[in-house]
Amino acid sequence: MGDKFHPLQSNPDPEYPGHTSGIQENESAPFIYDNLIPEYTQPPPFRHLTNTKPIPSTDDRLIPNPERSLNPKVPIPRSAYPRNFIVSRRVSKACENCREQKAKCTGNRPTCQRCQDAGIRCFYGDGKGEKMLKELKTLTGQVEIYEGLLQDLYPLLDSSSAQHVDQTLGGRSVIAREILASRVRRTTNLIATDYTVEDFNCNGESQSMGFVGEHSDIAWLYRLKRDLDQEETPIKDPLDRPSISSVNYFQDATKITGPGDADVDKLVRPPQQIANQLVEDYFQAVHPEFPIIGKDIFLGQYRSLYSNPTLQPGKRWMAVLNLIFAIATTRSHLAQYQGQRGDHTNHVVYFTRAWQLSMGDVILLDHPNIQQVQVEGLAAFYLLTTGQINRSWRTIGIAIRSAVAIGLNRRVESDNIVHLSKEIRYRVWWALFMLDTLLCVVTGRPPTITENFRTTPLPLPYREEDLVEEGIAQLITDQNARNALLASLLSSYPPIPGPSNATTETPLSASFGSSNRTETAAQPIVDTPVPNISLSFLYTVDLAFLLREVIKTLYAPGATLRSWQEIETAILTFNTHTDDWLSRLPNEFHFGELDTARPFIRQRTSLGFQFYTTKLLISQPCLRRLARPLPDTPPSSVCVTMASICVQVACQMLDMLPDEMDMNWLYGVSPWWCILHYMMQSTTVLLEELFARALPGSTEAAGLADRVQKAIRWLRAMSTNDPSSQRAWLIYMDIFARHGPKLSSKIDVDN
Repeated sequence: MGDKFHPLQSNPDPEYPGHTSGIQENESAPFIYDNLIPEYTQPPPFRHLTNTKPIPSTDDRLIPNPERSLNPKVPIPRSAYPRNFIVSRRVSKACENCREQKAKCTGNRPTCQRCQDAGIRCFYGDGKGEKMLKELKTLTGQVEIYEGLLQDLYPLLDSSSAQHVDQTLGGRSVIAREILASRVRRTTNLIATDYTVEDFNCNGESQSMGFVGEHSDIAWLYRLKRDLDQEETPIKDPLDRPSISSVNYFQDATKITGPGDADVDKLVRPPQQIANQLVEDYFQAVHPEFPIIGKDIFLGQYRSLYSNPTLQPGKRWMAVLNLIFAIATTRSHLAQYQGQRGDHTNHVVYFTRAWQLSMGDVILLDHPNIQQVQVEGLAAFYLLTTGQINRSWRTIGIAIRSAVAIGLNRRVESDNIVHLSKEIRYRVWWALFMLDTLLCVVTGRPPTITENFRTTPLPLPYREEDLVEEGIAQLITDQNARNALLASLLSSYPPIPGPSNATTETPLSASFGSSNRTETAAQPIVDTPVPNISLSFLYTVDLAFLLREVIKTLYAPGATLRSWQEIETAILTFNTHTDDWLSRLPNEFHFGELDTARPFIRQRTSLGFQFYTTKLLISQPCLRRLARPLPDTPPSSVCVTMASICVQVACQMLDMLPDEMDMNWLYGVSPWWCILHYMMQSTTVLLEELFARALPGSTEAAGLADRVQKAIRWLRAMSTNDPSSQRAWLIYMDIFARHGPKLSSKIDVDN
């Protein structure tokens, strides 16, 4: 360690300028090789060496030798001759056997040298990159599965959960866009929605109208007007849009004004001549379609009242009589009948008397009986005829609750009730059923009656005066024979395609399966009934069952859970069922040509309008989908066909109206209590077609315009005595004034 190391002298290599060496260059001085490995043959000496570094020998590194040169590094020249030995190289991937034993692999394929020498199978696994690609593919597939699952579950979520999903996903992923697009498709093209966008408690006008559902013609008219206004003046904020009450053509906002309690004598009766005319008008124009009271029993009591001045009937019976007067007087007023047919007093006076006798103050707290049910049902019907739709809907709900309270929704097996009274009670129930169905369609609200809790048999297809005959009277108690007769007349609808938990209630299944007793099929004990008003009423009830199924399947909030393909399938099935119903209708009730000389003109007209309104409710979703199509969603052939049927049916409905304005026909033949609803329903459908789809200048557009113009003329004529018709006419006039140029064919509203 005490030796002093002197710096080595360096001379530049004459052949390599700038190169220095750690030894003095001497041609005669030999190289020292004593520190090299003896096993290798030493190469000859080189005069000039470059890029060589002397390394100490093994002995020098282990044992210091002071006698050695001060320079311990000895250069080792490169060999100028090739040597035969295996050069080590790094392979890109080792086989699995070498990897496990951490041995060097030659990388040969299909077998490396080491595995070949060992006689074992050689295989190469996935590399890091390949594993990452496989894992990415697997994770992508799992994400797609989760996205599809979330799309399926999204419609089932409550509003708060759905909002949380929307906020979490936002627009950052494909699933968010697909979910939101799916939700838009469902809520836009399925006319059923599960929310409201208006506050129906904000003011008196909204309260008087209340909620209007998607299957109401008022909702159709509002959407048409809203879309037309939006095209002209876009409204970004939904809160700035006009309320749906702006197109309400009924009189809900109008108070029912009548004389005060001090000015009304509850027991006053009109002169017998006027009373007879009013009672006759009621039983001709209302009772066949709304048999809520027993005709023969009531007429006998009525004659006793006027033949015996001292007779004092009960308050509820007097309420029934005054409601009959009120309904008949309303019809006389609308029809502009001359003379003393209802001109004795205002219909509101009769209604006020009936209300005070049976439904005022304390009376509603009393327990109901059959007469109270009849009073409440007649009151609901009267409110319908005067345009008080919201009040009528609420009153029919009260009547149905009263009916259920006394068991009218059940079949009667008591021996204490005479057979005729049993059948009258059944007809009271079905009268409420029909009025509830009509108000369900007009208001767009769900029906009040639930079929799952009804076992009331369908009404017998015989006139009331024939129910006392022996064979017919036996049908009232013989349920097997009754069912066999009804099965021979009515169609039994197969289930509607849809969710597994959906059930289809048909009139026959509800009637046949309603008894706890074991019942088997039987042969009818009477012949097939000849056409009569009661048989017509039976077919009306039968069609009403189908109509309610249409509303439940296509318009209830649960319809949003179905795909459009499922909706189309249900629409086709319903359309087929409706045609089947028509095929079973007796020829005497066919309404293709409304010949006034043929019998049952009222029944044929009423069945015709009910048939067409059912068809409109079935096909209207397809028309709406084509009128406001979704982008990149071509319509199916089913949708196009059913939309055409919708327009065709609307034309057929308006074709039932005479070309000339005839108020006697309108209020004497047609179902006058809801004729305005039918006219508005069909006219709105035609306007939707004219504004959105009809080809300008085409023959089809001209035909649609002619029918719309015909409806406008009828509304203007009806406006003379009917405020509801006047409001409807003004709503259409406003649409024509603002959007008339957009029509595919001009409509002359002044003609």
